[in-house]
Amino acid sequence: MTTAEMDVSRTRAWVMAARPQTLPAALAPVLVGTGLAVDADVFAPLPALFALVGAALIQIGTNFANDYYDAVRGADTDDRAGFTRVTQSGLIPAERVKFATAATFGLAILTGTYLVYVGGLPILVIGLVSVFCGWAYTGGPYPLGYHGLGDLFVFVFFGLVAVAGTYYVQAAAVLADPLATGVPAGTVTAESVAAGVPIASLATAILVVNNLRDIETDAAAGKRTLAVRFGERVSRLEYTVMVGLAYATPLWFWVAGDFGPLVLAPLVTVPYAVAIARRVWTVDGPALNDALERTGKLLAVYAACFAGGLVIA
Repeated sequence: MTTAEMDVSRTRAWVMAARPQTLPAALAPVLVGTGLAVDADVFAPLPALFALVGAALIQIGTNFANDYYDAVRGADTDDRAGFTRVTQSGLIPAERVKFATAATFGLAILTGTYLVYVGGLPILVIGLVSVFCGWAYTGGPYPLGYHGLGDLFVFVFFGLVAVAGTYYVQAAAVLADPLATGVPAGTVTAESVAAGVPIASLATAILVVNNLRDIETDAAAGKRTLAVRFGERVSRLEYTVMVGLAYATPLWFWVAGDFGPLVLAPLVTVPYAVAIARRVWTVDGPALNDALERTGKLLAVYAACFAGGLVIA
């Protein structure tokens, strides 16, 4: 193997570890939070950009941590039905993946220093807790993902907190002084929390498919996800409920909020969502990888439609 080929292989291995197919879960909430900020006339481009970079770094750091800790805990084996994990497969030494985890979370904290300047103490707390939970999802003495808490973690931090936080830093940049110690007026609204619900739901749906696919190997490794605890049928019901909740939210904005009918733009993705849900209910094992990727794409398209609808409506 030539040096060039080794470099390409190494680069590809790191891309695999970063799992770019999961990035919609990080980018979607920033898109929706920014769309809401534009609608409310508090759009601030620099805080929005830093929120985007920070969210992507936390997502990648979480992926590195999952790759490392699932390997050392024995959850990743040759029998795993999911995508290749670089630590378990030996593509990258475990210690390098562990270092990359710490370095990526460190960059996320460094990026967040500007957002702390803009948003003050609330953003410092949210940022540190988000990084800690990203590590604790599979790391530490009580890994969240191994005790059935992964779904709740994703719903809260990759949905509610991420969307409301994106709106908050932009509103704080426009409406408040830097380094606030409390929550300035007008920076957290009912709409900014509600807008996080569909993003939280679809991000959780991605995890549901992942856990449903890995139910047998997770059970063998002692990883007690909700899928392992309650079985395949309940997991499929959870997926359906999460997707349904995502499509109920725009109706709330239209009926209860001061938004026009264009806020219903995400409903154009309903046929695609139905097709994915049908596949989730009818296939098992490695065949669910397709549904996993499609749910990620659904999240990205839904977020673009929702953000665009909020701006225009």
